[in-house]
Amino acid sequence: MSKLNTRALCRIAMLAALYVLLNNTIAIKAGNLRITFASLPVVVSALLFGPMESALTALLGEFINQLIGGYGITATTALWLIPPAVRGVVIGAAALACQRTERPLECRPILGYAVCVLGALCTTLTNTAVIAADAWIYHYYSKAYVFGELLYRLGSGVLIAVIVATAALPMAGLLRRQGLARA
Repeated sequence: MSKLNTRALCRIAMLAALYVLLNNTIAIKAGNLRITFASLPVVVSALLFGPMESALTALLGEFINQLIGGYGITATTALWLIPPAVRGVVIGAAALACQRTERPLECRPILGYAVCVLGALCTTLTNTAVIAADAWIYHYYSKAYVFGELLYRLGSGVLIAVIVATAALPMAGLLRRQGLARA
């Protein structure tokens, strides 16, 4: 785990800003399905800089989304920051393990896609737990509300993960070749 220096803080801030931008501007809506590319900066950060920086990118980006998205600061705001960070931790940990073998995760496409899908599944399950906690805290809990669309959310999460991985893996490889990854 590296210390956070000025360069790392600037990377986190820029990628968090990109997270907010992608979440609020570029979205494809089809019925209840909303495909957004907000996780792209988190995945690229995880591939290049590891779990800590990508988790911080997701936490900051989602916090700003909560503030500007009309939710404000509530008793459960901190809970809603956790699911996006989970994706960064899962993918970042796998990327860190692959870096130790001197062949980065983005150079292993099958494993890269599998890890991105695993990150999406973990994110969706964590999001479901947060929905349940929020519903319990604010007294609107019902199993139908919390778990009714779980399979649908898991499927859309996998779809979005595949789309994002298709962009993130070559992007991370290009950035690494340009010397923009942590050594």
